[in-house]
Amino acid sequence: MIRLMIALCLLAGAMLPNAAMADDYLAFHSPSGNIQCAIMTGDYAQARCDMSALSPTYRQAPANCEFDWGSSFAVDAGGSGYLACVSDSVADPGGVELDYGKSISLGPFTCTSEKSGMECSNLGGHGFKLSKAMQKLF
Repeated sequence: MIRLMIALCLLAGAMLPNAAMADDYLAFHSPSGNIQCAIMTGDYAQARCDMSALSPTYRQAPANCEFDWGSSFAVDAGGSGYLACVSDSVADPGGVELDYGKSISLGPFTCTSEKSGMECSNLGGHGFKLSKAMQKLF
């Protein structure tokens, strides 16, 4: 019995770092599933969304980009939104569905889901607005 209790305590302790990380990361997606997003805070604060299907508005790769580009958009805690150069995806099957007309916030970021698309911005009012037909950085 004592060994079982010790094992459970060790297991619970091993899970604590993951629980703390959850406070710094939030994954969500549009109701259609076409726009997958994540907000990360901490040392590298960023809101980012990846799109599965789109008619690309931006047709030139970011400078010095050696990875995928054109369907990922991001904004940092400071500065304007930008076309992201990425080698990964923020798609998370456990992410929250952000219903149309709803917003979600974490740290300096707020993202709003509308039938017309997803908009994410930082406290400075900079960010991006995405839809299948058009993507806008501001």
